[in-house]
Parts: sequence; structure tokens; C-alpha cells
Amino acid sequence: MTGASYVLDTPRLVLRRLEPADAGFILEITNDPDWLRHIGDRGIRSLDDALRYIADGPCAMYERHGFGLYIVGLRDGGRPIGLCGLIKRDWLGDADIGFAFLPAFRGRGYALEAAAATLEYGRTTLGLRRVAAIVSSGNADSLQLLGRLGMRLERMVLPPNETIPLCLYVTPPPG
Repeated sequence: MTGASYVLDTPRLVLRRLEPADAGFILEITNDPDWLRHIGDRGIRSLDDALRYIADGPCAMYERHGFGLYIVGLRDGGRPIGLCGLIKRDWLGDADIGFAFLPAFRGRGYALEAAAATLEYGRTTLGLRRVAAIVSSGNADSLQLLGRLGMRLERMVLPPNETIPLCLYVTPPPG
């Protein structure tokens, strides 16, 4: 797959930039109970809300930083199954990796495949020396995945306007 929205691919997956046509998928994934529990309610209840989320979140980040969250689609057919990408938050020094997958596509290694490729893309294409990840201490699956990626717990952080600290994981130093 090539084109303006293409970012990278793996043996089973293609990662591409979000676009307005992805609003239905965004509405579905952001209202998944696990998304709501571990990532938070983004108030996306309609296709218009999803379009605003795409424009004000990932698309704005692509413009500002050259990266953001990407749609993860199956290489065979391109069906969207999740999100994975790099996010630059004002309150966090490093770009951080984020990922979420629809329930039917969890436990198949897709998140590990997408996240590993995204970290490599960050290192080699974007020149990032260090990537972080923030995760709630109760999200056992994500904590396990970060460990499998070689990331290590650095400290707990408290995001602005939040009351519950998150685990801050980081990639090992280069070299």
C-alpha cells in the first residue's frame, strides 16, 4: 500500500494516517469498554464527534509534529482493527506510544507487531532517541506488552487535571 496516508507496514499490518472516512471506526473503538476503562471517555458519541476528534487530535498532531496516532489495518483487505502511534503531549517530555485494538483482534500479536514497528519507525525515520508510554497500573495487558517491547518503568506521573498517577515507561537508551 502506498499513498499520502501510508506510514509503514509489517508482515500482517498496514499503518496509515487517520482521515475523515475513519469516523465510524473511531466512534466504535473509543466507546469500547476497555478504551473507556483504560484510556478514558473522550465524549465521542456521534460521527460528528469522531470527525472532530480526528481533526483536532491525530490530524493536528501530524501537522505540528509529523507523527500521531495511526489506523492499524490488516494487510489483507485493509480492515481497521486498531490504533497505534506516537503522541506528543505538552506535559510529557518525550513522545509516547499509544495503542488500542478492537476486542476481536486482541491476543493475536497485532498490538506487539504494530507497536514494535512504530518504535522502530520513531527511531529510524523520526530520529527519536527515547519514547515513553503512559499506562494505568491496572492495565495488565498493556504493561505486559510494554515489557515485551523492552520498555522499563521509570516512575509514576500525574497528568494535568487528573487524580490517579500513571506508570511512565521508557525505551532503553540507544546503543
